[in-house]
Amino acid sequence: MKNIFTYKTLVSAMVVLIAVGCGSKKSLRTEVIKPPIVTLDSSVKKIGILNRSIPSDENVGLDQVDKILSIEGAKLDEDGARQAMIALKTALLQNPRFTEVTILSNSLKENPGGGIFPSPISWDQINDLCKTNNIDAVFTLALYDTDAKASYTVENKKIEGPLGIELPAVEHKVSIDTKIKTGWRIYDPIRKKISDQLSVNEKTKSVGKGINPIKAIEAATNRKQSVLQISQKIGSDYASRLLPYKDNVYRDYYVKATPNFEVAKRKVETGQWEGAAELWEKETNNSDPEIAGQACFNMAFYNEIKGDYTKAIEWATKAYTDYENKNALRYINDLKERIEDNKIVGDY
Repeated sequence: MKNIFTYKTLVSAMVVLIAVGCGSKKSLRTEVIKPPIVTLDSSVKKIGILNRSIPSDENVGLDQVDKILSIEGAKLDEDGARQAMIALKTALLQNPRFTEVTILSNSLKENPGGGIFPSPISWDQINDLCKTNNIDAVFTLALYDTDAKASYTVENKKIEGPLGIELPAVEHKVSIDTKIKTGWRIYDPIRKKISDQLSVNEKTKSVGKGINPIKAIEAATNRKQSVLQISQKIGSDYASRLLPYKDNVYRDYYVKATPNFEVAKRKVETGQWEGAAELWEKETNNSDPEIAGQACFNMAFYNEIKGDYTKAIEWATKAYTDYENKNALRYINDLKERIEDNKIVGDY
């Protein structure tokens, strides 16, 4: 993902120009690539995924009661958890920084069950897992729990009986609302750090009809399929936290100081960046220090759009040091942050 912030890319990414009140500036929205939300030590190449959502033996009774009360399938949590981990593995393998991703067979039965986030795994256990499985870091599905609530309605209707005679009947309708609760942790043993902890809750609804409540529940056949599909999406989405992502950045620039600024504004609106920059550069020599500072600020803005952050910082620094443009100081810090972000993104 090298050279992401090219002039052509950023100009094409410009979506809209927004007026800032009735003042002398406008705001430009542009799309940029930001570093991953979650980072690991650069030496982490091999990942192990551990299912820690299985309730420990002393808590199985509580979990089974919950299953009965929630009308849950006996293997739904197990199947859903596995689908989430498979989807996570598939997505992580698409990340160029990882060479191997393995779903671990190890079991650490220290989970309270019932959708409660367990306490962290000790670093001694993490180190043992890494050594035994030849991995560099451990991703855990710390919890996975489906909680289902059913509502019933009964409707009198007529059905066709023998000889085509309509007969009175009762139809049962069952709506099953299922909440899928998941929790994830990432253990980076190299930095001795839990790099991420995230809870994700999703919902799905299934509806079935039948001649009695049991038949109505059996008719809600799409429930399990829906839960598994959502579980897959949860796992895949979680992997995206380790990838760069798109974000919108807003930049203000000056548009009303002189007629040249107003013409330059119209040029920006039509994509004529070079023409706008020529007019701004002329105004950097304006005898009015406030106007000259605004022109320097706009030149910094122009160079950022081009992807020349070094030049952008030079112009912003001039705006601040020579002409006391207070907005330029914050802009300098923003530009420095963008440079650091680019370095991180460049590794992906």
